[in-house]
Amino acid sequence: MGNPAKPTIYEVAKEAGVSRQTVSRVINNRPDVAGETRQRVLEIIDKLEFRPSAIARSLSQRRSYNFGILTAGLKYFGPSTTLSGITAMSEELGYGLLLKELSSYNTTTIKPILAWFLDHQVDGIIWAAPQVGSNRDWIKDAIDEIHVPIIFLTTEKREDISIVTIDNYCGGRMATEHLLGLGRKHIGHITGPLDWWESRQRQQGWQDALTDAGINLEPYMSANGNWSPKSGKIAFNQLLSSYPQMDAIFVGNDQMALSVLQTAFEVGIRVPDELAVVGFDDIPEAEYFCPSLTTIFQNQHELGSIAVQALARHVEKWKLDNNKIEPSYLALQPELIVRKSTIPSNGGRR
Repeated sequence: MGNPAKPTIYEVAKEAGVSRQTVSRVINNRPDVAGETRQRVLEIIDKLEFRPSAIARSLSQRRSYNFGILTAGLKYFGPSTTLSGITAMSEELGYGLLLKELSSYNTTTIKPILAWFLDHQVDGIIWAAPQVGSNRDWIKDAIDEIHVPIIFLTTEKREDISIVTIDNYCGGRMATEHLLGLGRKHIGHITGPLDWWESRQRQQGWQDALTDAGINLEPYMSANGNWSPKSGKIAFNQLLSSYPQMDAIFVGNDQMALSVLQTAFEVGIRVPDELAVVGFDDIPEAEYFCPSLTTIFQNQHELGSIAVQALARHVEKWKLDNNKIEPSYLALQPELIVRKSTIPSNGGRR
């Protein structure tokens, strides 16, 4: 037996008792359809298993219903979680994705990537690779050549581009103020790689919180890591030597914080009674570290989801306003998750 004929938009319209144009408006999520009518049409679409032609839809609206996504470091928790948010919301809004991953974070040769996206007629681009070194310098020369909306993630604020990011400065300050609130006076910091904008923002939050508390900053109070647990161990050992009075530490990410907890155990430092530890990210394993890790939660899944919603809005405005949009900026606020690595077993008395 042959495959049954696929239902058409005319059959959907007939069974729903509406015009073909009304069905088209529902498919394209147009606002000019009454709620009851929209619901009835959606029920018939589901009943008949009607699937509109993406090609026909794109031709009628001169849109591809595809977004270009540029990312980097998908083997790591943060970028992969952000991409998960991007894919989920894109699916919900009816967009396909064309994905490119940079071979390294500091890649500056991006014109071929942009050309590839534009050749494939994407409706917009999400630049999800983090800001590292000079990998944003191309913007000033190439931004006018990108004839579709583009949104950048994890990028410092600027007036000429649209950005959705997480407030890393707020997170660094929040972590440090939590430690200060526990009565800790000697708070060290392990940074991420300082060519990363996010790492510098977290460091600045630590510095400003200490300065505002009247604590003088000295170079020996911080050490640099590169996000890896191994680098965290090296940096922590450096701080144990240079800053022996340290009674608390803010670590730039949870992977490095894990090595701090392990090394503290190995050298006989009791966490949190002798050393309170705060990380950053709230990776799934943080709750199961020993002791469980107090950390700064940044919702990277939501970051990706909100970026897609913002880009979809920009695409609509782009078409209505003759290919022009006002750049926008949104910084999502992180959250302090308090666990046993900062709460002394005696209930707060040290």
